Amino acid sequence: MSEQRIRVAVVGAAGRMGREVLRALGCDPGFEVVAAIDRTEVGSQTQDLAGPLAPNLSVEDSLEAALDRTKPSVIVEFSHHSVALPHAKACVERGVSFVFGMTGLSEAGLVEIGELCVQHGTPGMYVPNFAIGAVLMMHFAELAAKWLPDAEVIEFHHDRKEDAPSGTAMLTADKISRARTTDPTPLPKPLIKADGARGGSVGAVPVHSVRLPGLLAHQEVIFGGPGETLTIRHDSLDRASFMQGVKVCAKTVRSLHGLTVGLDKILF
Repeated sequence: MSEQRIRVAVVGAAGRMGREVLRALGCDPGFEVVAAIDRTEVGSQTQDLAGPLAPNLSVEDSLEAALDRTKPSVIVEFSHHSVALPHAKACVERGVSFVFGMTGLSEAGLVEIGELCVQHGTPGMYVPNFAIGAVLMMHFAELAAKWLPDAEVIEFHHDRKEDAPSGTAMLTADKISRARTTDPTPLPKPLIKADGARGGSVGAVPVHSVRLPGLLAHQEVIFGGPGETLTIRHDSLDRASFMQGVKVCAKTVRSLHGLTVGLDKILF
C-alpha cells in the first residue's frame, strides 16, 4: 500500500497555506508527506504547527538537502515568488515535479520555468487558484464573454496579500479578453478624480483590487448588456477550499508535459 502513495514535500510549510496542506495531505491515505521545508520555524515539529492531522516531521530550511534525502516525487509549494525559479531548477534537475501556488510570478518567469521543465523532461504546474469553484467561475466568465463583451473584475483579498491584481483576476481578465467575439462598448473620455479609480486594465478589462482584514479570497465578474447584468461570484471562506485542487494537481502533475498553468487545464 505504501508503495502506491505519492511522496510529497511541502515547501512553505510554516505558513498558513503550508499548514493547511500538511493537514490535508497528512490525513489522506493517497499521500505520504516526507519533508517540510521553510525558512522560519526551523526545527519545529509540524504537528506543533499544524495539529495532529499533520505528519510528525521537523521543519528544515534546505530544499536541496530535503530532496536528496527524502526523494519525493512531487513538491507542493506556497512560499514567495522570488524563489520560484531556483526551486523549480532544484526540483527538475532531480526529476521531482512541482506544484507552485505562490502568487506574483511574471510571464517572463513562467517562460523560464517552462523551459527548465522541457529541458529536464520533468513536468510542473503553476496554479493561480486551487479552489474548484474559482476555476468554474473563470470558466463561466469565459463562456459569458462571447455574448457579453463588457465586463469588469473586482477581487477581494486579505490585507497580507502583496500582489495586485491577484493571479486569479489577471487570468480571468485574460480569458475574457481572448473569448470576446466583439469589442467592448467604447466609453466616453473619463474624468478621473482620483488615480486608479477605474482600476487597472488587463486585456481591456478593468480590474479592481480590494485588500482588507477579515477577507480571505473573493472575486466578482460583472457583465453588462442592454437592459441586463450578469454577476458571477466566488468566495473562499476557508483555506480548506483550496485543498481538493491541491490534491488533484499533486496526483496529476507527473502525467503532464512541460509547465501547465492553471487547474482548468486538468479539469476540463
